Amino acid sequence: MVRLPISFLAGMLVLASSAVAWQDKVNTKSWSGVIINAGCTADEAFAESDKCFERRGSRERLGLYDDTIRQVYDLDVQEQAGHYFGESVTVEGTLHGNAIQVSTTRKLTSIGLEPRQTAPAFSLRDQFGQVQDLKTLKAPKGTVLLFFRSADW
Repeated sequence: MVRLPISFLAGMLVLASSAVAWQDKVNTKSWSGVIINAGCTADEAFAESDKCFERRGSRERLGLYDDTIRQVYDLDVQEQAGHYFGESVTVEGTLHGNAIQVSTTRKLTSIGLEPRQTAPAFSLRDQFGQVQDLKTLKAPKGTVLLFFRSADW
């Protein structure tokens, strides 16, 4: 039988635990949406049905409705979600199937860029096939540009 030195075994144990911690960090994402009753469908949440936003007591499961992709996620931390019921939040965690294993939940305080903040560089084709970027979309000084994104797109 081959005997392995204790230092080798200890090193392998450290390596394995580091790999697990690294994998958890890599798989962590964030989602933004509204905390609703988990029994609602995405269509009901989109239509802002009363069923989704009525307080039904502590036994009702809560979920996160992401209106950008019209998806309802289950949340594993119900007590934390209950503090934000009906509010827009950002949830960080790991997705397992359709459930988010939540690490943090915080109230969403702003969307998009702050006034006078420069947008990140980008280059995309418009509906006519023309390439648009920050330079082509720059408006004359004093002009206000407003971009609107609809969840129906």
